[in-house]
Amino acid sequence: MSETLDARSVPPQEHGYASDKAAYLRRLKRIEGQVRGIARMVDEDAYCIDILTQVAAINKALHAVSLGLLEDHIGHCVVNAAAETPEAGGAKVKEAADAIGRLLR
Repeated sequence: MSETLDARSVPPQEHGYASDKAAYLRRLKRIEGQVRGIARMVDEDAYCIDILTQVAAINKALHAVSLGLLEDHIGHCVVNAAAETPEAGGAKVKEAADAIGRLLR
């Protein structure tokens, strides 16, 4: 008897960032705090250039997280898919290229 698998019965797959998950979460919590700090600055009528400086710092921090996730995705997800079949590898490469395109916009 063959059993059909659906999304609920498929075991979860480890993502490329799994080994660095705690570090990513720490960085994202720090960024979250920076965003709250900017809201406080606006609420307290801080100087616009000081606010823009903080926005730039957050953008840089988010880009660092994005690049790390992208590197993890390529090193794990793309490599594993390419080892399965050329078609699966090609699909993951396309997915990564699309993500890079979104980051560059």
